[in-house]
Amino acid sequence: MSEQAAAAATTGVALPFEKTRNIVISVNVSDLDRSIAWWHEMLGFEPLYVMKEYGWCELRTSIEGVGLGLGQVEQVTVSGGVTPTFGVSDIDAARGHMESHGVRFDGDTYEIEGQVKLCTFYDPDENPFMLAEVLDMKEKRG
Repeated sequence: MSEQAAAAATTGVALPFEKTRNIVISVNVSDLDRSIAWWHEMLGFEPLYVMKEYGWCELRTSIEGVGLGLGQVEQVTVSGGVTPTFGVSDIDAARGHMESHGVRFDGDTYEIEGQVKLCTFYDPDENPFMLAEVLDMKEKRG
């Protein structure tokens, strides 16, 4: 079976190209150095590379193949759209760590009963992100 046929078999769609197993979530920031340090301190993300001459950096997240791209712009405009959500094993501990560093959160952590706990936070440029703790469903299934 060709790689294209194998891809069609797993996705249900025949494509004229192969997809890779990576994605970069790109975010505009006003100060590249500050944002690199902030993401490292808040969630432990490490730079994969920094291209200061282009005002760009890609950070390694805790998920293989998922990066966070930081693009420096003169003025950050935040509007609706996608809100990247990072999984954590203990949302209360993660939120406590971030709040101790002055990170702004939007309201309380809330729970979708038995499924997930969620909270929204903002980076230094007021871009929204979320934390999520998936709750153990085994007890519910009995």
